[in-house]
Amino acid sequence: MTAADLNQSPPQPLYPGLIVGLGNPGAKYDRTRHNIGFEVIDLLAQRWQVSMAEQRRFQGIYGDGRSGGRKVGLLKPTTFMNRSGQAMRAVLDWYKLDPATVLVVYDDMDLPVGKIRLRLAGSAGGHNGMKSAIAHLGTQDFPRLRVGIGASDKDSERDQAVVSHVLGKFAPSEAKVMQEVVPTVADAIDLSLRQGVEKAMSLYNGRAIAL
Repeated sequence: MTAADLNQSPPQPLYPGLIVGLGNPGAKYDRTRHNIGFEVIDLLAQRWQVSMAEQRRFQGIYGDGRSGGRKVGLLKPTTFMNRSGQAMRAVLDWYKLDPATVLVVYDDMDLPVGKIRLRLAGSAGGHNGMKSAIAHLGTQDFPRLRVGIGASDKDSERDQAVVSHVLGKFAPSEAKVMQEVVPTVADAIDLSLRQGVEKAMSLYNGRAIAL
């Protein structure tokens, strides 16, 4: 080991400053697969006793509180999924937050129901909400927590099948699993605020809740 190696400080853990759950506003989208991010934010607000209210300047429903001794904001954009990044940008600009401290929670068809995946960075993977987030934050280097919703089982009319799938509600067996998944996601976020996103990744990325 060289002197340079000894002088190098270990990388600092990444702690979220803003948790964003993606979804669509309105009763017709409540509890649909595409709105799982909203459900996670609702549970975190309940756990942390955060009062959530519509904030026009943020184009979303927002509240802030504390967890793990850290101040953290919670956001549900009301811009509809395809423009989610607008709301994120508004909060970042208002509070002068670094995009790297934004943790986005959203649904992912590439993961089976019962599986979650936390990453420090990455592409949108075809998710319109994440495309908007990356465009408005000007980077894809921010953490995200993907929640598996499973893929559509219809091969024909692919685009329409995808829309019907993500905007549909979970089957009863899936809904039962999601009752365990949402608290697990909240636990992972809690840990990321106490010990950093990397620690949460190491403990939660291998977990799966079976149907």
